[in-house]
Parts: sequence; C-alpha cells; structure tokens
Amino acid sequence: MKCPHCGGELPMTRCSECGGETPADGDYCCRCGARLEELLEAMPDWSDRVLCPDGNCIGVLDEHGVCSVCGRAYENLQDETDHG
Repeated sequence: MKCPHCGGELPMTRCSECGGETPADGDYCCRCGARLEELLEAMPDWSDRVLCPDGNCIGVLDEHGVCSVCGRAYENLQDETDHG
C-alpha cells in the first residue's frame, strides 16, 4: 500500500482475523475492523505503574526511576514516599 500523501510504501502486516493486509502501525484492521494483536501484546500492564511524584506531572516512572514526561530521575523514591 502506498501513502496517499507522499507515495512512499507503507509497512504492512496481516490481520489474524481476516488475513488481509493492513498498515502495521494501525490499531485496527482496515479491512475487517478487528483490533490488531501486535498492539494488544505491546500494551503495558498499567496496574504496576508508578506515577511521577512531582505532583504537577502526569508521567510514569520507568524501570530506572525516570519520569516519561518531565525526565526527572528519582533515585530514592521509596525513601521519599516513606518520609513524605
């Protein structure tokens, strides 16, 4: 499939429901509307997230304690929350 704007080739994937080709970065199959499995597998488990303790930021801390939005690193997060 070609991009309607620039004419470049779009990366494609196969839908597991209908077998049709659909753009790889899409959330749903453009042929049958099924949710693409690759997206479901890549979705994070939000029950284990740690929110940025900044108070004004909406970010989530990664495994290294760095906020995904403001970039602030929290080294002793457990100590800060205990004394709080």
